Amino acid sequence: MFFTKLLSENTYFWKPVLIINVNTEMIFFRATRYLKYILLSRHRKGHGIHSPFVFDLISRIFRNKIDPDIVCTIEMIRKKMISDQRSIIVNDLGSGSERLKTNVRKVSQIARYAPVKRKYGILLSNMAAEFGEPLIVEFGTSFGISTMYMASGCPHAKIKTIEGCRETSEIAKQNINEAGIRNVEVITGSFDEILPVILDKSNTPGLVFIDGDHRKEPVIRYFTQIAKRSDSKTVIIIDDINYSKEMEEAWEEIKRFDKVSVSVDIFRMGIVFFREGIVHNDYIIRY
Repeated sequence: MFFTKLLSENTYFWKPVLIINVNTEMIFFRATRYLKYILLSRHRKGHGIHSPFVFDLISRIFRNKIDPDIVCTIEMIRKKMISDQRSIIVNDLGSGSERLKTNVRKVSQIARYAPVKRKYGILLSNMAAEFGEPLIVEFGTSFGISTMYMASGCPHAKIKTIEGCRETSEIAKQNINEAGIRNVEVITGSFDEILPVILDKSNTPGLVFIDGDHRKEPVIRYFTQIAKRSDSKTVIIIDDINYSKEMEEAWEEIKRFDKVSVSVDIFRMGIVFFREGIVHNDYIIRY
């Protein structure tokens, strides 16, 4: 039962066939971390959570549903990408793909592995609706699935999403246009070059989604840059916190950042808040 659940819900073990392409040590690492998460996580409905802020987050935002028409539109685009047999040249500026070692990749392969799954897209949409205005910043656009979920959740916010690969970003732009979304700017280039420009020329971000790089030092660097320019209302979501030992270490260091008041671990993602007047605490929540 444990491994069935692991294979069905966790993107790292998405299908049994993928295990062939993943380092055995990495599989063991993620399996043990998932078991630890199952044992330590609090109830998905918020039972036993004494913090009013975190209880409200779980009961009102984590469990909220979104317009099924929005989900249908985005998931139809995902389905089309999974069927797309075009090959593109991928320029990985982050840690690269664990499964797809060549830079020439089919759109269908990328679409199966890279974008967030639907339930996490819905969460991002709800988080954007609550915390997104006036600006949402995303690291790692891929084909724009997570971007579209956030944009749909907060249509009045400006979304600046950074993608390192030009061919990937062009497909993302097409998908976003097809969905009829008009509040997104897809920026092609390296995170290190573009992030300072965004922070210098834009409003303080309401929501930041860090994906696209699974190395400890860059993730901490991006987080630190954003945290220094954020206010108490800013929320930062880090994807793939249990992707590797490096990402686990990055997450542990981020939780100890002086400005962080609350951290929430939902296994795939880590969420940090800078709220004032809240005693620092770390939560592990079943999602």
